[in-house]
Amino acid sequence: MNLSVEDKKLLEELCHQHDISYNKVTKLLETVHEYEFKERRTGIYDALREILKGDYKDTEVHQ
Repeated sequence: MNLSVEDKKLLEELCHQHDISYNKVTKLLETVHEYEFKERRTGIYDALREILKGDYKDTEVHQ
């Protein structure tokens, strides 16, 4: 998933405004993108559920 610099900045701002983990949102988006073109998307809900349960800290530097 390739977001433009502007899109990443906007997403970071929105996540900050709503107190949502930027890393968790980007991981969810990446996972949905990975499953998007599969013939069968078996396991997508389990993968998303694991991300939602996980602990994704917002300490990474985003580019």
